[in-house]
Amino acid sequence: MKVTLAEIAQEAGVSVTTVDRVLNDRTGVRARTRDIVLEIARRRGWFGPVEEEAAIRMDFVLPAGSNSFIALLHQYLLEEACNYGGIQPMVHVVDGLDPDHMALRLNSLADKTDAVGLVTLDHPSVRAAIENLSDNGVPVASLVSDLPSLQKAGYIGIDNRSAGRLAGLLMGRFLHPDKTHNVVIVIGSLSYRGHEEREMGFKSILAQDFRNLTISEIVEVSDDRDRAYTEMRRILANNPPSAIYSVGSGNQGIGQALNEAGIYRDTVFIAHDLTGATKRMLLDGTVDAVIDQNPRVEAREVVKLLASAVRGAAEPQYLPRLQVVFAENIPAL
Repeated sequence: MKVTLAEIAQEAGVSVTTVDRVLNDRTGVRARTRDIVLEIARRRGWFGPVEEEAAIRMDFVLPAGSNSFIALLHQYLLEEACNYGGIQPMVHVVDGLDPDHMALRLNSLADKTDAVGLVTLDHPSVRAAIENLSDNGVPVASLVSDLPSLQKAGYIGIDNRSAGRLAGLLMGRFLHPDKTHNVVIVIGSLSYRGHEEREMGFKSILAQDFRNLTISEIVEVSDDRDRAYTEMRRILANNPPSAIYSVGSGNQGIGQALNEAGIYRDTVFIAHDLTGATKRMLLDGTVDAVIDQNPRVEAREVVKLLASAVRGAAEPQYLPRLQVVFAENIPAL
């Protein structure tokens, strides 16, 4: 009986596409891995090139937690990978704020996957793990938050600094120009470059165009809605702000605190990412505007990007655009 790629891959502990690369003498496989695959293939009766096209194993690594946007992205990545065809998708959920845990998971994929898409923090150990994947011929794409200067297939996401400036512009227009206002920034985690860039963009436009807005506090909540709720309760008890800019997740906790204090209609609240939760808060008036980046588009484009990188092809890209969503223009999720 003729040996199959899947049988060789299973015994070698690598992906089917890695076996295909080795048996058809393509680049992108470490010498040690190539020797193991060839030894197994010859022992099992392989004598020449394999013509069948291998399915692509595509791994996605996402942060764990209560982030509703990440939950949507998880769902859409699986849907878009399956709709694309010829892809075996797998999603790994890890502690997104633990760089060693993230690096360990990425390094474990080096000999098993054909491509990796990830949402991750910017940390030396994570960068080293991504470089290890690239050295093993595995294309890597960052999602939502970029990791510039690394060798990778690309970045799929919005310009986060522009997103922060857009939030500042909206807030400056919402608040009375002849009065001074204190503003609170709630950040998911500064370990994410995207969150840091949003904060920078927001601060820059306030300093440039809206000097009557003063940032009274910046609080980091680890993208945790319970922590966001606790921190907002503390802030409201001491110095209630005129406006809140939520850079990442935790919006439900902020909204709950505002509602309990009875000031949700008196406080300008601008958030990111249209989810079921932020949609409800737009409709009841808790949130005034949501800056969305469309996770379905991001999922579709990262699948296309990685599949093209594996197959050595090229497809046109249609990157997500910034969209401001109000109660009157909520699109379907």
